[in-house]
Amino acid sequence: MSAKAGAPRALNRPRPVRVRAGDGRHGREGEPLTVDGEPVEVVRETWLMEDRWWTDRPLRRRYWELVSARGRNVVVYHDLIDGRWYTQSA
Repeated sequence: MSAKAGAPRALNRPRPVRVRAGDGRHGREGEPLTVDGEPVEVVRETWLMEDRWWTDRPLRRRYWELVSARGRNVVVYHDLIDGRWYTQSA
């Protein structure tokens, strides 16, 4: 799908990402170990976001700010409702 000239475009749209997370035996449970096959070097921060709980489309996400083994800064989130992982970039 192509954007029309002058039409607004969505910024920071989430995109699916492959994450291997710890299971308690390998890393802390739920903590990303790899993102798209690239090892995670450092977890900088994690936070929980819960919003729109009063609607029929609530948001419940666990965010992770990471540094990859190649030094890339990455933010991923685990959608705790649909069980999938996503990343966002501007």
